[in-house]
Amino acid sequence: MNRSEGIKAAEQEIEKLRKELEYHNHRYYVLDKPEITDGEYDQLMKQLKTLEADFPELDSELSPSKRVGGAVLDSFVKIPHEIPLLSLDNAFNAEDLREFDRRIQRELGRDVSYAVEYKIDGLTVALKYENGKLVTGATRGDGVIGEDVTSNVKTIRSIPLVLSGNQLVNLTVRGEVFIPKKGFEKLNETQILSGKEAFANPRNAAAGSLRQLDSKIAASRPLDIFVFEIVSQDRTLNLESHIEAYQALKALGFKLVTPKTCETIEAVIAYCEEMKEQRHELPFEIDGLVIKVNDFNQRRQLGVTVKSPRWAIAYKFPAELAETVVREIRVQVGRTGVLTPLAEFDPVKVAGSVISRATLHNKAFIEEKNIRVGDTVLIQKAGDVIPAVVNVVLEKRPEDTHPYEFPNKCPICDTAVIQIEGEAAIRCPNEECPAKIKRKLTHFVSRPAMNIDGVGESVVDMLIENDFIETIPDLYRLHGQRESLIGLDRMGEKSVDNMIAAIEASKSNDLYRLIHGLGIPLIGEKAAKSLATYFGSLESLLSAEYEQIVGLSDFGDKMAQSLISYLSRSENKDLLKELISLGVNPVSAQKVDVNGILSGKTVVVTGTLTQYGREEIKLLIEQLGGKASGSVSKKTDFVIVGENAGSKATKAQELGIPILTEAEFEEMIKV
Repeated sequence: MNRSEGIKAAEQEIEKLRKELEYHNHRYYVLDKPEITDGEYDQLMKQLKTLEADFPELDSELSPSKRVGGAVLDSFVKIPHEIPLLSLDNAFNAEDLREFDRRIQRELGRDVSYAVEYKIDGLTVALKYENGKLVTGATRGDGVIGEDVTSNVKTIRSIPLVLSGNQLVNLTVRGEVFIPKKGFEKLNETQILSGKEAFANPRNAAAGSLRQLDSKIAASRPLDIFVFEIVSQDRTLNLESHIEAYQALKALGFKLVTPKTCETIEAVIAYCEEMKEQRHELPFEIDGLVIKVNDFNQRRQLGVTVKSPRWAIAYKFPAELAETVVREIRVQVGRTGVLTPLAEFDPVKVAGSVISRATLHNKAFIEEKNIRVGDTVLIQKAGDVIPAVVNVVLEKRPEDTHPYEFPNKCPICDTAVIQIEGEAAIRCPNEECPAKIKRKLTHFVSRPAMNIDGVGESVVDMLIENDFIETIPDLYRLHGQRESLIGLDRMGEKSVDNMIAAIEASKSNDLYRLIHGLGIPLIGEKAAKSLATYFGSLESLLSAEYEQIVGLSDFGDKMAQSLISYLSRSENKDLLKELISLGVNPVSAQKVDVNGILSGKTVVVTGTLTQYGREEIKLLIEQLGGKASGSVSKKTDFVIVGENAGSKATKAQELGIPILTEAEFEEMIKV
């Protein structure tokens, strides 16, 4: 079979795999009705990636293999909305809704029916499709101009990259990107285990995730979307009502929540009252309901104002506050030694659940709110998820209360605490602090780090309490204590064997997981991957120098200093050498040749290449010691151009930066 015949056969197989994977994406992420196992899905994806790597000329930005994110942007491009994304007027009570209805009827001269849908608490986006294919995704911005977040919305698996049924329609839809409650809780667990500050609420987490310049970060977050409106369309859809539009969107493959039809405003009001309580049972956040005139002709008659449509209104749920009394302020010590105060108060029901504690963040927060033990406080759930102290009811403050004194010593190990200039956090500097050790071990075994199945926080607690482990290397000695482990509560023979097997298997993890699991300050998962790719092995990392590290992609002075500081301490060197002696010596799957032909070079690729996909050429540049950048600057050493090279090639010419064709680049790396 010659190359052209091979390409034709590959094209058919790739197209088949892409359609099959998107079908299963839709079943899993939109319908919540998967038909195949995760392993079967992964096998299909592996087949697709292999074919796309073998035939880069068939690469497509709309392939499901691209859902993992791509190149890091320097900034977001502004994108004007063809039709403004207007905001909504608000209603706060039943009378506001009745007044809205009276105005509608006055202007139309007759009764209307309403479509009522959830007001998702997230970030509004507009998705534009041309001939059935996603071309842009933009934030609402000011309603007139948004930010181009196409690379990030493509990572959201509930968004169709190609519309169902081969519908070659042109349309723009409006939706709300959000993070489900369970996803938010897991995301915050990961943040805390990584020594980072937890997100205040799901909306902030969703907005921050969607506005990441690195789409790989967006891809790692549990983002989801509900599409709720067609902003513009060609005439092929020919829709007459909101309910018809909903049915059309569903057929096109979008994820939606079924709107409720109400024939009168009193039915709308009754539904609003019903949802005040029921909303807490939903797996995602809503902060109200949106009431829309159902008929599109009536909408056109009503028109819009400068800021909002006359045919819709948002009913906002009242904020739920509960009053309780602070009985104790307790301080926790995290993995990085940060002291976090926690308020313990009389149990109180808020947003559908009973809570008895809330974080007070740090010393400055307590001082700002002037919170004391014995105070009556108002509690709410930020985003209906995270308990938070809103304020103190000062008129109910007992006379015998005293300002809270933040501890000047660690409550666990009694070491004097420190506060780094410019930081709100107060830390325990003792590396042997039992609380820090526990958090470090929990982080080490966690899914983002070494991913040791069956060894969660409760198992770590039990192993520490029963003197089986004190340090990370102790985990890799547990195989010699099998009989003693079986004697522990809830640790039968099978569970112990599974745990030991999972720990042994972790020895062959990719190097980045070990680096991330060490919990080095400022070195998260992304930085760990860069280090693993560059150094390739633990032994090589141990001899790292500042100049090497600070030159890596996305590394700054503080990160480099933090890593060098960690590696220079004798106790950390001993720990790493001990791990190596126990057989924990993983290597990177993507080793870089530090003496390669591109060592120290910054390279930009633009246009479509014939022999390489975008990720493939980036990986090759990095493996040859270079840095693959997404933008041209004075620091760029040369630019590789393919077909349809655009503004990056022009800018390179203006700056006098060498430009290489694909053939010239291949000739260079052969030397």
